[in-house]
Amino acid sequence: MTVLRSGPANPTLRILAVVLFNLICYVDIGLPLAVIPLFVHGTLGYNTVVAGLAVSLQYLATFASRAQAGRFVDERGAKPAVVIGLAICVLAGLALMLAGLCAQRAVLAMLLLVASRILMGVGESWTATGAILWNIGRVGAERTAQVISWNGITSYGGIAFGAPVGAVLAQAHGALGGLVGVGILSALLPALGLALATRYAAVPPIAKGGEVMPFSQVFWRVLPYGIVLACGSVGFGAISACLSLYFADRHWDGAALGLMVFGLVFVLVRLLFSRQIGLRGGMKVAVVSLLVEVGGLLLLWRSADVPSADLGAALTGAGFSLVFPALGVEAVTRAGPQNRGAALGAFSVFLDIGIGLSGPMLGLVIHSLGYGPMFLVSALFTGAGVGATLLLREQARPDAARR
Repeated sequence: MTVLRSGPANPTLRILAVVLFNLICYVDIGLPLAVIPLFVHGTLGYNTVVAGLAVSLQYLATFASRAQAGRFVDERGAKPAVVIGLAICVLAGLALMLAGLCAQRAVLAMLLLVASRILMGVGESWTATGAILWNIGRVGAERTAQVISWNGITSYGGIAFGAPVGAVLAQAHGALGGLVGVGILSALLPALGLALATRYAAVPPIAKGGEVMPFSQVFWRVLPYGIVLACGSVGFGAISACLSLYFADRHWDGAALGLMVFGLVFVLVRLLFSRQIGLRGGMKVAVVSLLVEVGGLLLLWRSADVPSADLGAALTGAGFSLVFPALGVEAVTRAGPQNRGAALGAFSVFLDIGIGLSGPMLGLVIHSLGYGPMFLVSALFTGAGVGATLLLREQARPDAARR
């Protein structure tokens, strides 16, 4: 077997060569997103609560496996984690295919679907964490922000591409239509990625060369930055989960355009400005980003028409875009190079928490106060993140002076 030991000298091209595996993983995640609720509710006959839980299982599995994936990368290396993650994604696709084949036996099909969702969640955490740390090893720790930014772009881009492809496959007729076809493609894509990943050279795990902290200690190191991330994620959750409901409540058309604007601006800001994190520092970029997000959410709160709501969505996307990489650089640095994987896994948990809890919390706000105040509450959380970031900056200055 030929191993690709050298790559292009351009750091961005070196990043793209490995972030491809993250893209494959998130296309795989996107493929069944629009199909699973319809299959569970329409085909198997379960209620909408069960359909929603079937989708959410993946995120719970990702949440539960992030710490293990991060520590594995630190101790065994990033490439093995990506290989394991992609292999688990293959199994998830096969289980999805079998669920489609067993559609006439509802209980068995549901059990296979649950297995698929759990496997996909675990595969996501191992592939995504491994891809980030593999790329940091390839291009250097000084490009951590750029690496994290590209991972984010391929994550959201992969889901955005995979979801409509899966919807088209689900509508196809014949033996390869429906959930069966989605499952087959979900197994083939990571299998191709797996074949390619084995040809790439590994980077040695850093943990062998330094002191490895217990995960609990790593968690406490990144906790302050994770809290800020969770605060900023509430606005993202409000847009992704509730913007279409907000438009419907106002009797406006064009919610899909608002979501598209949000996503496009999010990706563009990451592409154009991620290097500012290295030039100006993660904390400064985080403060500016969160302030922009606050402005976008406040504009959504007071929007009187569709153009102003779209502008608010665009500003929210622009603001949130760099929050994760800007804070992620600081969090990973706090844990030391030998604990990067564990730190990244612990830090990412707060994104899951922020987005996961924002749904039911904002649902209560909508029920009590209406749709508009939902964005005000999101802005208040994000504003609290600004205050916490400024406090962290002040605390970091004496530490820097002592060093």
